[in-house]
Amino acid sequence: MPDRETTATAPSSAAEKHRRYLFPCATTYYESPLTLVRGEGMHVWDDAGRKYLDCFGGVLTVSVGHCNPEVTEAIVRQVKTLVHTTTLYATQPLSDLAEALAQILPGDLDRILLTNSGTEADETAVLLARLFTGNQEVVVLRYGYAGRSMMAIAASGQAPWRVLPQPVAGFVHAVAPYCYRCPLKLTYPSCDVACAKDVKEVIETTTSGRVAGMMAEVIIGSGGFIVPPKEYFQIVADIVRKAGGLFIADEVQTGWGRTGKMFGIEHFGVVPDIMTFAKGMANGSPIGCTATTSPIAAALKGVSFSTFGGNPVTSVAALATIRVIQKQRLAENARVQGERLHAGLLDLQRKYPIIGDVRGLGLMQGMELVGEGKAPDAKAVARVLEHTRKQGVLVGKGGLWGNVLRIAPPLVVTASQIDELLAALDAALGDTVREGARV
Repeated sequence: MPDRETTATAPSSAAEKHRRYLFPCATTYYESPLTLVRGEGMHVWDDAGRKYLDCFGGVLTVSVGHCNPEVTEAIVRQVKTLVHTTTLYATQPLSDLAEALAQILPGDLDRILLTNSGTEADETAVLLARLFTGNQEVVVLRYGYAGRSMMAIAASGQAPWRVLPQPVAGFVHAVAPYCYRCPLKLTYPSCDVACAKDVKEVIETTTSGRVAGMMAEVIIGSGGFIVPPKEYFQIVADIVRKAGGLFIADEVQTGWGRTGKMFGIEHFGVVPDIMTFAKGMANGSPIGCTATTSPIAAALKGVSFSTFGGNPVTSVAALATIRVIQKQRLAENARVQGERLHAGLLDLQRKYPIIGDVRGLGLMQGMELVGEGKAPDAKAVARVLEHTRKQGVLVGKGGLWGNVLRIAPPLVVTASQIDELLAALDAALGDTVREGARV
């Protein structure tokens, strides 16, 4: 019987193999999928040798630049020494990383559990909250995203990600702090942050009245880079704690300098009871992290370990990434360049009425594209992505309806590269508007 891989019809290119052998749900950007083969700093190259300015960073994961020399050297050194063990044994990379985290995390968050992804980090956080409080119900947000597991699907607030009807019980969804499309039909600040205060009624009417906690992305990421009002988390954290729960800050996308501060929650004046991290924490190496206080961590009794969590190679990658962020003051760079980017996006909004909203903090900026009556325009976003690719710039998209451009360059981006990005967006938006006029 002939080998299926050697038949004349077998796929040959990486894109063809991706389409043929991966689950169909593993979709790709662009009408013609982009195959990347190399990265360096702010740039990546495709299999045809074309260079692109990467302004999405593998979904906010490449934080200190592709193949950052200090991170790469740390990984190579560790690979030559010890590649794998588990938390059943102590290792210097794991203990050094845990110590460094305990020194920089806010408040009394000095206990760490490392896993492989943001999904696992969020799972751990919810488990801790339920064990510590003795309560089961958890408040989450509409438009939110928590990952791919059964629990994460239940906690997410977007129908496209919820492929099963409520696979895990115990989650209630509060209205999102989505000022551009306020679910309460109010306007900030005259609204008095009613979306936050509504969490009290959510608890009183849709739960037993006692909750394990509230888990929320500091900036709603996949849902469209939705930034809450500055008072939001102070209000909801107080409400949740009075109902017996813990406040869990999901920093999977906002952590490690992305928003112009080391942690996104610092913009909101709240110290969480539990924090979760992943993505940019290790500059592309798979990692998840749940951080909390000693009393809360002690609630997880019994036996537990993670086969790959705290892997020596991943641990040194994370520590090196954090050291680069600190040494090069990249959170400050994210603030400065983020302000430049935000101002440029507002200029584009004044030029193109198709841009309904510009929002973000630091190097986490979103542009929501709309038609008449603020109707979401996902087709326009798809066209802008195609045109920015032709300009040699890569950006992302998101939002419940796929109508938000997500712009998140690595933290090492320079002012001239921000200007290059803005010029590419200007050209792409112009082409998209002209194409719409011809339809």
